[in-house]
Amino acid sequence: MARRAQPISPWPGTVAAALVLGLTFGTLGAVAWRAEAASRLGPADWAAIRFTVVQATLSAIISVALAVPLARALVRRQFPGRALLVTLLGAPFILPVIVAVLGMLAVFGRGGILSAALGSLGLPPIHIYGLHGVVLAHVFFNLPLATRLLLQGWQAIPAERFRLAASLNFAPADTRRLLEYPMLRSIVPGALLVIFLICTTSFAVALTLGGGPRATTVELAIYQAFRFEFDLSKAALLACVQFAIGGAAALLAFRAAVPDAIGAGLDRHQTFRPGTGRWLRAMDIAVIALAALFLILPLLMILLRGLPGLASLPPQVFVAMGRSLAVALCSAALCLALALPLAILGQQMPRAGGIAEAIGYLAISASPLVVGTGLFILLYPFANPVALALPITALVNAVMALPFALRAIAPALARTESDFGRLASSLALTGRARLRVLILPRLRRSLGFAAGLSSALSMGDLGVIALFADAERGTLPLQIYRLMGSYRMQDAAGASLLLLICALGLFWLFDRGGRMNADA
Repeated sequence: MARRAQPISPWPGTVAAALVLGLTFGTLGAVAWRAEAASRLGPADWAAIRFTVVQATLSAIISVALAVPLARALVRRQFPGRALLVTLLGAPFILPVIVAVLGMLAVFGRGGILSAALGSLGLPPIHIYGLHGVVLAHVFFNLPLATRLLLQGWQAIPAERFRLAASLNFAPADTRRLLEYPMLRSIVPGALLVIFLICTTSFAVALTLGGGPRATTVELAIYQAFRFEFDLSKAALLACVQFAIGGAAALLAFRAAVPDAIGAGLDRHQTFRPGTGRWLRAMDIAVIALAALFLILPLLMILLRGLPGLASLPPQVFVAMGRSLAVALCSAALCLALALPLAILGQQMPRAGGIAEAIGYLAISASPLVVGTGLFILLYPFANPVALALPITALVNAVMALPFALRAIAPALARTESDFGRLASSLALTGRARLRVLILPRLRRSLGFAAGLSSALSMGDLGVIALFADAERGTLPLQIYRLMGSYRMQDAAGASLLLLICALGLFWLFDRGGRMNADA
């Protein structure tokens, strides 16, 4: 297969794979080379490692533990607005982290509505900073992700199994033991490890809610060693530790996959929904209501507190917004320029392409700060990395979004080649003609979704830009963080609402543009 002439040249995919490999292992190699033998991990560094593992473990366990009853309730209940609620479960994933943090502070912070309610009862306010604040924010982000994963698992159980359970008069305990628990055993380990991996590489949450040396993650320790101490050896050593943690979690996630023991069905719609008793119905309603309140209330508070501040925003906020939009658009273009060739290579050359596609997924185990530190080390002898802050940020954000773009593009490309590949080959459609006539029109939906997702994630990123940028090159998330640091919370709320509008607007425009006249 690899030796035959291919309809589209494999070189673009090979170049894309080499670039991603260089940005992950190449920057890690630069970091490891810079980690001199004199550098040692001190007590504060070991405390940061322990805190990283502890908060990520707690966040993953709590997120999945809460997602199980929520997903089960959504499967069992039909109610007005259910489809909208399930759609909203995907919103926190593209929500800018700094915006979500401000929303969490508006609800759970010392001056938030919950502390105000406790104060009216004569109780002390809530202190959100520290371990519990970091875990709470991570649960806010990852509870929807875990719920969507489990919801797909429940919906994948063949309807015939539930009908058979009903004909055999299964009790709810029998249904859980024979149908639901096997599905959970196949999904929960992977969900736990994926969320653990996401939480280990979280930077903005720890930066804003960490609360001092006892609540510092490895990512935050890298930032402090790089930005404040300019100790490249220490930053490099911590970057190696961060990559080792992420790589171990990614490997465990890959090995933890359990084969599905349910089997296939006839693709019939599930009509049997166990748990129709009055008590179970009340529990499901309570679980759905509390989850919706937990996820929607912070966003509502951002809207209410941000609207008054929009009219009085300082000019530098709009300048930073322009930089963020430019970085987001460049990042989306770069992400598609990497994802599409990798997907084509994986489709046309399964053996070599499988390796290239796996390289594309490597970014999920890499840390943006590790990649950024490596790029700084590589560029520092030849150029001023601060002057290249925005291009570097766009490039790193594109690579970080690459696994999600591949997840959207690769299956759609496989379906296109399966349905129309032989016809296109019989018509001698190769090279650019095949790409223009067959692939791009059929992949408009997936490309639009991938571009929207990558641009939204880049728009709200507060990672690499915090390493490189000075006062003249800050993006909107960094500007919001600076407003928070100077206690200008009204301006920060207005800028956060502006960032939220931009991020969701970019996602909507690209996703909508991909779906308009798609497949026509």
